[in-house]
Amino acid sequence: MKIIIFGTGEIAELAYYYFTNDEKYNYEVVAFVADDEYINSSTFKGLPLVEISKVYNLYPPSKYKAHVALSYNKLNRIREEKYNLMKSLGYNLVSYVCSKSITWPDLNIGDNCFILENQTIQPTVKIGNNVMIWSTNHLGHNCQIDDHAYLASGITVSGHTKIGKRTFVGVNASFKDFINIGSDVFVT
Repeated sequence: MKIIIFGTGEIAELAYYYFTNDEKYNYEVVAFVADDEYINSSTFKGLPLVEISKVYNLYPPSKYKAHVALSYNKLNRIREEKYNLMKSLGYNLVSYVCSKSITWPDLNIGDNCFILENQTIQPTVKIGNNVMIWSTNHLGHNCQIDDHAYLASGITVSGHTKIGKRTFVGVNASFKDFINIGSDVFVT
């Protein structure tokens, strides 16, 4: 499957590495995309770097899928904005769940998620769209992570817990079971 990656920072570099090195996936990254005003080179990681204004014609959504690889700037709003932009252009946005994680067949996951290694994701977990989950976390049964959230490393989310939209959860946070964390919350 041929994909393009929106981004040229640290997250885009990591996405490129994971997409091209995880044997579970058959992704071929063919180009990177960025906002026109941020492009100062024609390549990134040895691949074409394309202005967003030209991507639709050069890499049409009928032939390519995409992934938005941005961090949690402005409480995840920049990643949400670019996610919505790529969707509006007609791209199917691919998710990545590292093969070095433990999941169950009933995992319900949205599009454009980026979930790194060493997760323990128990049964009946629901993960929304455009969620980033860094390495080594525990997501308990029946928990829900809403759209555009970002979970750093070493987090324990106990069963039946809900984390709201655009929420950022910092390293080593722990949540007891049966609680709701609202949207647009910064937890450290």
